[in-house]
Amino acid sequence: MYLNLKVAIWQTGLRQNRLAQTLNMDEALLSRIINGFREPTPEQRTRIAQVLQKDEQWLFAREPEAAQETPSVGASAAEAIAVGIDSSPAEPNPA
Repeated sequence: MYLNLKVAIWQTGLRQNRLAQTLNMDEALLSRIINGFREPTPEQRTRIAQVLQKDEQWLFAREPEAAQETPSVGASAAEAIAVGIDSSPAEPNPA
């Protein structure tokens, strides 16, 4: 995902469809580029940077892989449960 590209689009106040029109680009293609599902051509990168008036290298800097990973909910829940379980044997109930 190109997070800086998303931020730059938001900062300009342009909607994605309007940016696509300005770039003479299919809106679905632009969406795939923004979300990192499609690599832009060098020409597309240059044109997008020109329209947004931002540095091309900054716009297309990838988010670090560690930031994209999210901890699994199952593992966190299992850890929380394990911490809360008392492993000592239960005392008999004198009834």
